[in-house]
Amino acid sequence: MPKETMTPRERWLAVLTRHRPDRAPMDYWTTNEAQAKLMAYLGVDDTRELLQRLHIDRPITVGPHYVGPPVPHDMDVFGCRYQDVDYGTGVYRECIHNPLAAYESVAEIEASYTWPSPDWYDYSVIPDQLKGWEEYPIRGGGSEPFLTYKNLRGQQQAFMDLILNPEIAHYCLDKLFALAYENTRRIYETIPGRVMITYVAEDMGGQEGLMFSPAQIREFLIPRMKRVIDLAHEAGAFVFHHNDGACRDIIPDMIAAGIDVLNPVQWRCKGMEREGLKRDFGDKLVFHAGVDNQYTLPFGTVDEVRQEVIDNLRILGAGGGYILGPCHNIQAISPPENIVAMYKTGYEYGWHSY
Repeated sequence: MPKETMTPRERWLAVLTRHRPDRAPMDYWTTNEAQAKLMAYLGVDDTRELLQRLHIDRPITVGPHYVGPPVPHDMDVFGCRYQDVDYGTGVYRECIHNPLAAYESVAEIEASYTWPSPDWYDYSVIPDQLKGWEEYPIRGGGSEPFLTYKNLRGQQQAFMDLILNPEIAHYCLDKLFALAYENTRRIYETIPGRVMITYVAEDMGGQEGLMFSPAQIREFLIPRMKRVIDLAHEAGAFVFHHNDGACRDIIPDMIAAGIDVLNPVQWRCKGMEREGLKRDFGDKLVFHAGVDNQYTLPFGTVDEVRQEVIDNLRILGAGGGYILGPCHNIQAISPPENIVAMYKTGYEYGWHSY
């Protein structure tokens, strides 16, 4: 096996700047339950040992500490209440109370609702979060406000608002994006020049196509996302765009807005075939993830996992521009053998994919 000549940070930066890394970088997204099973399988005691054992280059995420008004344990700063829902092999925290669901006008919201303030956060803790992780990429700041908006209004109402109550949607999204923008700006200010990756996300795709019309995305989301994208680029950070599902139809718009990385490349979804994405967008985007989390990792064989990793490196990694990882969080149903096979194969074949 060749000898590594780069740190994880250097490896990511090489790919992001279209230079040749020593090998393909590998990222790691997982649920707590899946990680616990994987650590037991490997006999490791902490996350750093796990990352080193599997040659994973996962970024370290930084952020401020909340110091604002007390928040109940089952609630977030927006007033959304949550409940742990057991799905058999693990637990997800699901929103069960939407604090803005009953409002019918902007005036009602303004009169009765208090928006969180960036002053409720202490950014001075961020430098300490980097200690011991200097060789890894740093991820900080960004936005995903429509996800919060759905929790504030309720899933169904949030989508209906785009047609029936556009003034409420615009008002709330302005507030949410403003908070995200200022949070991101303060992170950059606290550790100038250190953030490599900023996460600018919105889930726009379902299994067969977009969940919004392109016109709605262009009206409600992209102009606001572009402010955060521009801020990131001004700070020297690369924009990591998470967009689940069949989102191909809006990718040209996101490229025009300035994204640098596309995640998670769910290639089993309609229109997301890897060959077409690489052909049409490979000179403009770095692709991130791509190892299927709907069938291959949870239900496939070790040989199927190995072949998919090899295919991803061959297709998405042709000529560079690919960071290997799972399509979203690895679930506890995924056998540890499959997870290990993903990273062992990525490490074995990643030297030759550039």
